This record gives sequence, C-alpha cells and structure tokens, in this order.
Amino acid sequence: MSQPTNIYLIGFMGCGKSYLGKLLAKRLQYDFIDMDAYLEAKESKTIAQIFKEGGEGAFRKLERDYLTASGDFEKTVIATGGGCPCFYDNMEWMDVSGQTIYLKTPTAVLVNRLQSETAHRPLLAGKSKKELAEFIEAKLLERAPYYEQAQIIFEYQTGREGVEELMEYLEL
Repeated sequence: MSQPTNIYLIGFMGCGKSYLGKLLAKRLQYDFIDMDAYLEAKESKTIAQIFKEGGEGAFRKLERDYLTASGDFEKTVIATGGGCPCFYDNMEWMDVSGQTIYLKTPTAVLVNRLQSETAHRPLLAGKSKKELAEFIEAKLLERAPYYEQAQIIFEYQTGREGVEELMEYLEL
C-alpha cells in the first residue's frame, strides 16, 4: 500500500486521537493537526464559546468547512473532533480524501480520561461519573454506524506502543 496523503483519526473524545496522532505523524514524518485546536485558532474562539454563541449547528458547520479545507494539506495526520464523522457527509468525504482510522476505545477508559474534563467540554458539562458513562455508552451506539465506516478499526486503549501496532495496520 502506498502512503496516503492524509490520515484522519476518528473516535470518541478522549480516545487518544491527538496523543496517538502526534506520535504517528512523527513516525511517518508527517505534519499533525488537531482539528478542534485548528478551528479554535482560526476562529479566535474556544469551541465552548462557539457552542454558546451559535449552538452545535454553528460549530458543526465550521467543523465541516475546516475539514474540507484539510483536503489541501499533504502528508498530514488529522485528529478530528469526536462528532465530526457523524455530520454532513464528513465520513464519506474523509474516506475518499485520505485514510481513515477509528480509534475504538472501551467506555471505562473514556470515562477515566474524561471525568476531569467535563468543565471544558460542552457536551459533558455537569455530568457525574455515572451520567458520563451512560452518556458515552449512548453516544458510542449512536455514532457507531459512522465510526465503523473507517477503513481501519483500531482497538486502542493507551500507550506509546499503539503507534507501532498501528503502523502494522497501515502496512507501511
């Protein structure tokens, strides 16, 4: 398999897209972009501010615009937002525009990673640990039909060794 121009990492928030994405980009000698951070920098607003001012619809429209603009990038690992594949035709677009990898992470791992971040993530605000687990389970079920359209489904929990395992999947 030849090296894809861009690699899109998808999965639920907290699954390790940014962490693994940075390591993978370094290993491949690619650039790395965290799409949420990129969007915030371009808009000079936090995602929480965008949600507050225009709601989820305004955020998803901006997310779509920056996602399609990423088609101009070359040799870039792109960590998408957790909901990105589920709106518009984003998942289909990514599948055509590069290699897509779903970082499939167990709910318990996601809860442990996200419970300290509920104040910074609009969709998690104010949730207890139990509510967070229930929310994640429900969202994973809802998003599975999108996430599972990825070209590679990579079972990932944690650790630097994930890069080497992922490289085997990429057949590089």
